[in-house]
Amino acid sequence: MLHDRDGFVRLPNEQLIYTSPPRTTLSLQPFRSYTGNEPLSVQSSSGNIYLTNQRIIYLPAQKTKELQSFSAPLLNVYDSHVSAPFFGPNVWTALVQPVSGGGIPASLHAVQLKVSFKEGGAFDFHTNFERIKERLRDAVEISQEGRRGFRDVNMASVHLDELPAYEGPQGRTASSAPAPEGSDSRQTQDSGQEPNGPPPGYEEVQQQSVANELEERLRRSS
Repeated sequence: MLHDRDGFVRLPNEQLIYTSPPRTTLSLQPFRSYTGNEPLSVQSSSGNIYLTNQRIIYLPAQKTKELQSFSAPLLNVYDSHVSAPFFGPNVWTALVQPVSGGGIPASLHAVQLKVSFKEGGAFDFHTNFERIKERLRDAVEISQEGRRGFRDVNMASVHLDELPAYEGPQGRTASSAPAPEGSDSRQTQDSGQEPNGPPPGYEEVQQQSVANELEERLRRSS
């Protein structure tokens, strides 16, 4: 997988979309509810994370016996989001379904991935990740409608560029259209300031729910 010049060997039709600044950290561990006897704790205090049209790749600045590199197909990454703490760097968190033979214990159906962007870039990475994953998911759905699998998707045909903003009548964009006047807008004004984010612990509960659903799905298919 590794390449001295490019950092990693690209797959067929793989295009590099985003490269993080240096000193980006990685943490890979099971959820707290994991009760298996195969522990996993992978840490890297500095490195780069790469986003391509097919996967995410992390290369540590100093390779160790435990971590030479990490990669995951985009469609194996779920429930991703960015957290912006008052102190410290922004953190991108996601749930990852391991691939067979990837070095993660088979008893772990899902692991939690945390990437800290010490020099910025978390929101740029997340925005590009969601955009590319949506395009890739659409391509897979079209392929499945034609009774083909993911492996038959032509990665070269997946459109990666941003779509132009839609312009409605009189040149207004969809985002600039006036909001309708009604009870909804009045209720928003009367209710005061809206909460800035989800309640404490919400993200962890949400990811645990996704992990449980993924594990149940894998159990039914096995």
